[in-house]
Formats: sequence, structure tokens, C-alpha cells
Amino acid sequence: MMDLILGVAKRDSRIRGVYMNGSRTNPNAPKDIFQDYDIVYVVKETASFIADENWIDVFGKRLYMQMPEKMDGMRGMETDFANCYGYLMQFADGNRIDLHVVTPEYGIRDILHDRLCIVLLDKDGALPEIPEPTDEDHWVKKPAKEEYFCCCNEFWWMQNSVGKGLWRREITYALDMLNLYIRPQLMKMLSWYVGVGTGFSCSVGKSGKYLHRYLSSEEYKRLMRTYPGSGREDIWQSVFDMCDLFDETARKVGRALGYFYNEEEAGGSRMFLDCTCRLAQGAEDILLDGCARAFPDGVPERV
Repeated sequence: MMDLILGVAKRDSRIRGVYMNGSRTNPNAPKDIFQDYDIVYVVKETASFIADENWIDVFGKRLYMQMPEKMDGMRGMETDFANCYGYLMQFADGNRIDLHVVTPEYGIRDILHDRLCIVLLDKDGALPEIPEPTDEDHWVKKPAKEEYFCCCNEFWWMQNSVGKGLWRREITYALDMLNLYIRPQLMKMLSWYVGVGTGFSCSVGKSGKYLHRYLSSEEYKRLMRTYPGSGREDIWQSVFDMCDLFDETARKVGRALGYFYNEEEAGGSRMFLDCTCRLAQGAEDILLDGCARAFPDGVPERV
């Protein structure tokens, strides 16, 4: 595949250089058969490539593909076809190429801002020299105390939405609140926890896909329990598991960084959530009144 990619570039006078980025250039990324070839052709101009879409047939039999810039244009979004145009291609032989054609000016800026680039071909000697590839740009960053505060506040505030969604039996709404708004805060806190333990010198990968490398076996099992099935009771349990994991992790991160963790906020949110879970369907009481009657000796640690 690399011979094909470079052979096409060498034979086409419009293509002046080739560089690669992505997981294949990342020394810390696991190697497997599903790794894409993230390839960029540096070209004199993009117009002739865009005008003849059949030029990509040379790479093999395609099963399906996507052209993101073209789709952006179809939706009326801002585009820059003159400087960057892409073809994401899945082939019948199992290979995938994410290929872009870019102008030299665009390519140079891209290379200088992406430390996972490797220059494969430079016909004119115009591309900049770059150091050995590293994923350092993707390492977990130490949060400022304001960022830590906002993460905690968002996590506990959004429990209100998932709770009422489950009480109303609006399952799709509740799952969206859980996965689109609450889970990102948990993943952020877990990444900071890993950062604290590694001196903020590693990447947990997109969507936390490398977290299993850094969490203990038990911690990772607890994270997996936060992913529910579609049953209402399963979702409730995953929410409580998520709250427990977040609360413990946020306390550890806060202590390690010297940041204040608002226990009163967390406790209030958890109490409201527990009460919502216990609240009878169709109840007309103010929730906290009902909660006080349901738990005269205080809200239990786990419902």
C-alpha cells in the first residue's frame, strides 16, 4: 500500500510532496490491521483533482467512501476547496486511506502544527524539517482550577436532567443527557486522574480509548459499569455507578492538585437524584418534601 501511495505521487507531476500523520506515525499507538493510512498529497493546485473524481480509482476497489469537504459544501458550510480537499476510502482488501490534497502553503502550516507528521516525499525540498514524531501534543493537560470547577459543576448539575428523564420514562432523552453531557465530564476527570498519576505525560486517546492502560483493573470495571443497556433500571444503576466513580475520582484529583471540591454541591445533586429515583410515578408533591418523608434518617449512600 505504501508503494502504491508513493508510486502514484512520483508519477503525477501535479503532486510535489507526500506526508503521513495519524496512528501509523504515533509510536505509542497500538499496531493492528485496522489502522488507516492518513496521507496528504501536497499539490500545485486542487482544482484538477476535484474535477476528475475517477483519479482515485488507482488505489483499488472501493466498498464505500466519504468526501467531507464536498459534503460541507453541499450543506452550505464554509469550505476552502482551493487549499484542501479530501477522500476517505474503504477498500475491498481491508485497507483504508484517508487522503487529502492540499496546497504547499496549507501543507506547511499543517506539518508545523502536527508533531505526528512524517514527510515521505518532497520533490522540491520545500517541506519543513520536523523532529521525530511524538504524541506529546495529545497528552492530558493539567486543568486550571476553573476548568476543574466547571467539570464538577456540569457533572452534578446535569444529573437533574437524566433523573427527570428516567422518571418520565423518556429513555432516549435520558440516555442523551447521560452520554452527551454527563459522560464527557467523567471521562475528563478520569483523564486528569491518569494525568496526575503520570505527571501529565501521556495520552488517553480519543474517547478515552487508552484508559485501560492506566486505570487499575477494578477502576476500569467500574467505568464499564457506567455503560447501560436500554432498560430503565439498568440506566438508573449505571447513573449511580457513574456518580460514585466521579465523586471518588474528583476528590482524588482535587486533593492532588490542591483544588476545592464542592462536596455540598455533589451531595445535594446526589440527594435530588436519589429522591427522583424513589419518587412514585405521577406524584404531585414537591420532590424534596417527598424525599424527606421517604428518608427520615437521611438519604442512603446508594439506592
